[in-house]
Amino acid sequence: MYIPREERYQDMIYRRCGHSGLKLPAISLGLWHNFGAITPFEQQRAVLCAAFDAGITHFDLANNYGPPYGEAERNFGEHMKRDFKPYRDELIISTKAGFDMWPGPYGDHGSRKYLMASLDQSLKRMNLEYVDIFYHHRPDPETPIEETMLALHDIVKSGKALYVGISNYSAEQAQAAIETLGAMGTHMLIHQPNYSMMNRRPEQGLTDVLREKGVGMIAFGPLAGGLLTGKYNAGIPSDSRAAKDPRFLKPGDITPEKLNTVARLKDIAQARGQSLPQLALSWTLRDPVVTSALIGASKPEQIRENVQALEKLSFTPEELSAIDAVLNA
Repeated sequence: MYIPREERYQDMIYRRCGHSGLKLPAISLGLWHNFGAITPFEQQRAVLCAAFDAGITHFDLANNYGPPYGEAERNFGEHMKRDFKPYRDELIISTKAGFDMWPGPYGDHGSRKYLMASLDQSLKRMNLEYVDIFYHHRPDPETPIEETMLALHDIVKSGKALYVGISNYSAEQAQAAIETLGAMGTHMLIHQPNYSMMNRRPEQGLTDVLREKGVGMIAFGPLAGGLLTGKYNAGIPSDSRAAKDPRFLKPGDITPEKLNTVARLKDIAQARGQSLPQLALSWTLRDPVVTSALIGASKPEQIRENVQALEKLSFTPEELSAIDAVLNA
């Protein structure tokens, strides 16, 4: 039986999520790529236990994480039953719906029918009575925002989710969703955009909206699909994401220009006494509007290395200027 480390809360930093009473660990664990059928169950268990031992209390899923669709939730449900059920009240568990999940017109996008049905399915797969956070995974321009937000509002009222959020919304779409949901009496807890040194798009208005509206932000992809780990500097390893599952980081995206940027960032990291991924995570968390950085991991040692980023979260103006010069080159 798994017994968590007693000192698990000593070194983790917990940050308040917008204008709410909820705190999230500064590093959260996403179960996107490494918790489907292609990853051995005991390897998944080792990663989850290492994360909780490090004070990572937030596990992030979605209905179609796998492969195949639903498999990450099914596996997590088994881990929950075997190891984590005694610690349910110490955990923040989130899931999402918004991308394709099942055939036909009711298994995708943002309708009330899809969101309600998907959450019910997710709860069964994960052996849970409720999730802590339920997200609409992407905006749906064909569904009225009032319908999608009313579904989220009613999900909170039903007790099947304690909080709700959105993901992949633009600044304008996020503002409309936050205001619509707020008018119904439910505060939007959190937004989950793709944000990293290699993708600074949220800085173009989204972070301002979230700051003004008191909504937290959790950044997915803070290591740019592994590019900011430095693992691709000498080629594409056979066991890497770009080699095994190139849906989100294609070999053609790993250009000489990007590798040059990564190499220069590594020099800055070494001057700070950090590894490159630690620098990338510290940088992502430099703005207080960012509640948490969402990492993926296939090995326990990756968890342990990444949480060490929290030891050096502050930057001098000179360091930030040097990083901007590299990223803007």
